[in-house]
Order: sequence, then C-alpha cells, then structure tokens
Amino acid sequence: MIEKMIQQLKSGYSVIPNTLLFNYKKLNINDNELILIIYLMNNDKHFDAKKISEQLKFDLPTIMQMIDNLMNNDLISIDIVKNNKISEEIINIDNIYVKLSYLLVGDEEEKKESNLFELFEQEFGRTLSSIEYELINAWIDSGYSEEIIILALKEAVYNGVFNLKYIDRILYQWNKKGLKTKEDIENDRANFRSQKEKKELFDYDWLNDPDVRNN
Repeated sequence: MIEKMIQQLKSGYSVIPNTLLFNYKKLNINDNELILIIYLMNNDKHFDAKKISEQLKFDLPTIMQMIDNLMNNDLISIDIVKNNKISEEIINIDNIYVKLSYLLVGDEEEKKESNLFELFEQEFGRTLSSIEYELINAWIDSGYSEEIIILALKEAVYNGVFNLKYIDRILYQWNKKGLKTKEDIENDRANFRSQKEKKELFDYDWLNDPDVRNN
C-alpha cells in the first residue's frame, strides 16, 4: 500500500521554469502568489476560484486577493472566451512568460555591460571612477555598440593613452565619418594608407633621386 502511494506521489509533479523560481521576487510577487502561479501553469485555466481554493488549501478570500494582486501587476488576466456560444472565463498567464523573457534579456544586457567595464579596468590596470562609469554608460545610451567601444579602447591602449576623454574623441571621429563596425574602420584605415602612399609617390622629388639620375 505504502509503495503504491510512493509511486503515485512520484508520478504527480508540476513543471516550474527555473527563471520563475529564481526571479519571482523581481516580479513583485510573494511566496503564496508563486504557488498560485505554479498551479495555474500546470492546471486547467478555467477560472474557478472555489476549486483553486480547495486544491491549494487557501481560503477563498485569500485566493481572490492573490488573483487581484497578480492582475494589478499585469501578470495574469481573466479573458472571456466563447465556446459553442457559451461564454467562459479563462485565466490568461501569457504575460508571466513575457515578463520572464524581459528579465532574461535584461540579465544578459547587464552581464555584457559588466564585462565591458571589467575590460576597461583590466586594460587601464585600475578601478574605474564613478564618472568613468557614467561616461561609458553614456556611450551605450548614445547607441555606440560594444564592438566599437572596445575597438576605441584598443586604439587608445595601442597609442599608450589610458583615459576616457581620448577614447571619447575617437568615438566622436568615427561616428562623424559614419564608421559603425569593425569592417568600416578597417576599410577606412586601408583607404587612408592608400591615399598616403599615393601622396608620397606624387610628392617625391624624382629628379633629385640619385638612383634615378645614375640610370
């Protein structure tokens, strides 16, 4: 009898997205509301507050309050759906997944920015000041890509300059020329070298070149 009960317990489980489990407090929900959300993710979506109350062992006023809170946080909605001309109330939880997706994107962006700051500190050999953090964030907000910022950093380091004003000037000049990618910058440098070589060739005093005169 006990073994049968154990097998039954093992076979009945709910699926919980890890992103929800690890970040539910960022959605401004409490532990009881998390339990309700997990229930909604794994059970019939027909709105039956009494049934939910009985199955989760929360009193009906508590269930109604939690549903109201989740609706106010724009996590769920109660939609009216017609089925064979009969109107039914369905709990829509799509916004939960939408908000969890935004959290994932936000975490990735934050991680990228963190890595960018770490790269600056590594190249400069020191901790960035709060003003320097603000300037780097300003570059990001202005639309400079991480690739371009890193290339400007490498340009400054190559020239032995370790300050953000110099890098800011590089970014300004590149933006003025319309250089947005690594390929754009490489092509611009190649064009500059080509024009410089042509100018040197044109300006060279061939008449006074000893090798030319001796031939």
